[in-house]
Amino acid sequence: MSAKAARFPKTPAAIGLTLFVIAWMVLVIILPLANVLFEAFARGVAPYLTSLAHPDAISAVKLTLLVAAIAVPLNAVFGIAAAWAITRFEFSGKGLLLSILDLPFTISPVISGLVWVLLFGAHGWFGAVLQDAGIQIIFALPGLVIATILVTLPFVARELIPLMQDQGTDEEVAAVTLGANGWSLFFRVTLPNIKWALTYGVLLCTARAMGEFGAVSVVSGHIRGLTNTLPLHIEVLYNEYDSVGAFAAATLLAGLAIITLILKTFLEWRFAGELAAHRKH
Repeated sequence: MSAKAARFPKTPAAIGLTLFVIAWMVLVIILPLANVLFEAFARGVAPYLTSLAHPDAISAVKLTLLVAAIAVPLNAVFGIAAAWAITRFEFSGKGLLLSILDLPFTISPVISGLVWVLLFGAHGWFGAVLQDAGIQIIFALPGLVIATILVTLPFVARELIPLMQDQGTDEEVAAVTLGANGWSLFFRVTLPNIKWALTYGVLLCTARAMGEFGAVSVVSGHIRGLTNTLPLHIEVLYNEYDSVGAFAAATLLAGLAIITLILKTFLEWRFAGELAAHRKH
């Protein structure tokens, strides 16, 4: 059987498996998203737009984007540094470091927020010192940022590590032999080779940062107009039985995720040839 023929299901089992996958995707993704849109416009377009124009909604959107704009670049820098250290150097404790790197994937987001309260809260380890210095972390922007950083920490690194391990160090060693210094080596050799994995990691990290609820809920204090990100704003509206407002805000959050997906798809389409060549390499 040719590779081309194998792409199309022809046996009953293959057709059944394909239909099951499609039905499951419709059930767990398409129907919930359709329901969000239906509820958001249940009372018409005017209430929908009014809800989005509310100052609390605008503040929540701005805060969500600001937190992501701070957390994602920091995690990108850390991800590159972690991937470089793990794939280019041998040292004791590397396995432990990899395990610690995966912790944010396994622990509850609520715990990811609680640890910062225990450290920087009013009764935390450093709470008194911070209060004396006039620095507020919990119930303020810094708390939202560090909670988001912890939750999204592994995304970039985990995209880069397998690729850099697979690529090896031959090109970098050759560049060093030809006289390249550290920065030139990174920008001319390493970065071009990892740019697609870095892009995907950043996109995933961005989507996760914008949609984070549990960790930021613990450290935010739910102060309207100040510390409520978009997911928290949705929760507040829903608990107040403002279904139109809650689902209208939810469409914004879903829209941000869809924009991220569209951007990823566009990049794959626009640079398909380069991606294929990179994979062959």
